Amino acid sequence: MDTLSLLADGFAIALTPGNLMLAVIGCVLGTIIGALPGLGPSNGVAILIPLAFSLGLDATAALVLMTAVYYGAMYGGRISSILLNIPGDEPALMTTLDGYPMARQGRAGDALVLSGVASFVGAFLATLGLMLLAPWLARLAFRFGPAEYFALYILAFSTLGGIASGNQAKALIATCIGLGIAMIGLDNATGMPRFTFGSMQMMDGIDFLVAIVGLFAVTEVFVFIESHGRESALGVKLGRIRVPWSDIRATFTTMLRATGIGFIAGILPGAGASLGSFLAYMGEKAIAKDKSRFGKGDPRGIAAPEAGNNAAAGGALVPMLTLGVPGSGTTAVLLALLMTLNITPGPTLFTDRPDVVWGLIASLLIANIVLLVLNVPLVKLFVKILMVPPSVLLPGVTMISFVGIYSLSGSSFDLLMMIGFGVMGYFFRKLDVPTVPIILGILLGNNMEDSLRRAMVISGGDWTYLFSSPIAIGLWIAAALGFMAPMFLRGVLKRPQAITD
Repeated sequence: MDTLSLLADGFAIALTPGNLMLAVIGCVLGTIIGALPGLGPSNGVAILIPLAFSLGLDATAALVLMTAVYYGAMYGGRISSILLNIPGDEPALMTTLDGYPMARQGRAGDALVLSGVASFVGAFLATLGLMLLAPWLARLAFRFGPAEYFALYILAFSTLGGIASGNQAKALIATCIGLGIAMIGLDNATGMPRFTFGSMQMMDGIDFLVAIVGLFAVTEVFVFIESHGRESALGVKLGRIRVPWSDIRATFTTMLRATGIGFIAGILPGAGASLGSFLAYMGEKAIAKDKSRFGKGDPRGIAAPEAGNNAAAGGALVPMLTLGVPGSGTTAVLLALLMTLNITPGPTLFTDRPDVVWGLIASLLIANIVLLVLNVPLVKLFVKILMVPPSVLLPGVTMISFVGIYSLSGSSFDLLMMIGFGVMGYFFRKLDVPTVPIILGILLGNNMEDSLRRAMVISGGDWTYLFSSPIAIGLWIAAALGFMAPMFLRGVLKRPQAITD
């Protein structure tokens, strides 16, 4: 009953005209930011923080605006992923695997509506989870030490072969390339340069955004030029735009499962929405009877990562609010905002500043409804992107990519690096080497190395510490099964398919 009365107080705060307007503005700005390749929620929130201070907003209003931008960007990331095969942000990476093939089949509208509904289900249920389960889930997150995190990352990488490619050897090579790229720059522990070849520009490492924009946006331009548009969704005849009720009904249980996986991934500090999206996709494919449809426009391949990454976005707020530990890059930016506003996140925040916490939770519930109402009717506007002449759209995409990367660092070296990644992605596309493991290797490599280093420091170099808890052992067993299972099951899965064909 206390929870309901506190939530009612939160709605009284959230439904004031000022805060309601800020929530709507944040949703619109976030959706636009998420749809722009290379920006993503963390950059979008960071860019708009000066707006909150320039408007003179109080703590609750500023947090309402920024979290609405956060949720909006998580929704918007799917737009360019589905329409152009260019992830708007890291968590939208997995949506490209089935969203883009569906767009090429003329079902771009169906894919966008389905992803919007999945995003709503994941984010809305995650917000309810934040409200009901935050204290208990925060205690669970405490059980994850460096050994558990290292095993979790091993699990993620060991199952890449079954998701990203039909050839596990190529997926393993791509993963190693990604992990190798993640090691470039100064060693966090010793300060020694690694693989920089004497270049000062590489001392800070390879920016993830440079890699993702190069491997996806620039590569897509090269492929389009070579194929004269035959391998692109651009110019594909679109089917009738409607709400795909049959797909929504068929994938509703998928959304619920992915929400649970994504929310748990989100509350683990450092895991974030990228891992939530990946694990949701991996889990859905693992239990599917017909795995051959994944990667070819399967609705489950859209519903799972979208529900997973949006649920992880809500889950990442749990450790930030209850422990003061950011669960993702975006919540790290939000944590900095809170500290600037003289608010100290932690277990006492719920009692010291209930207006901030419950006003935020109520605003998130409202923002999710606003985003659903905005996104589904605007599908007709989004799919018109495919009707723009390629001679206009592709230079525009290229310009946005170059301007976006240059605005982040002001370095022409990053632009050359982005082109280099584009060329590499083009050749890997020709060799059928998946780029998803490369991206995930760059994204998770540093965290994985830090977890291993901390585990070895704590244990005094005893490698058995990596197997010292039931959680870690369970994750190692799952990793081994995930790596070996496709080798035995691939032939079994192909035989029924051959019979049906």
